[in-house]
Amino acid sequence: MLELYDGALPTSQIYARWENLAKSKNCGALSVFSGIVRQDQNLQSQAHIVALSFDVYEPLVQKWFHLWQEKARNMGAYLCMAHSKGDVACGESSFMCGVISPHRKVALSLYGEFVEDFKANAPIWKYDVTSTQKIYAKERSVALKGSGILCK
Repeated sequence: MLELYDGALPTSQIYARWENLAKSKNCGALSVFSGIVRQDQNLQSQAHIVALSFDVYEPLVQKWFHLWQEKARNMGAYLCMAHSKGDVACGESSFMCGVISPHRKVALSLYGEFVEDFKANAPIWKYDVTSTQKIYAKERSVALKGSGILCK
């Protein structure tokens, strides 16, 4: 299950939905990670960041996530992800993932691997939003394989 939202994630609602999914599948493990936008400074301008902004290329995100869903299914687990599009203010959540499985061992092993691959390979671009500008967060980004001028 992949969910994309305009703006900040309604984390409590998402968690409740995923918990109910785990119960309906008679699973004993739900591991959830939530990424919260923190106050920081943009490294280029030194201006304080008031929000992050996200551009999502939905067809590629769907394809990338589908591969992870297959991997999870092969391990007897279910994978859930929610991500924001557009601006998310400091203190709000922009990313959640959940791994549901009958037992914790599978959930915990898949969980860490998924989050790390998300940071490295999901086709989502991040921008720092200051009080005066929106700046591509190049220093905190990873080039995607085969992505034109940004390719490795």
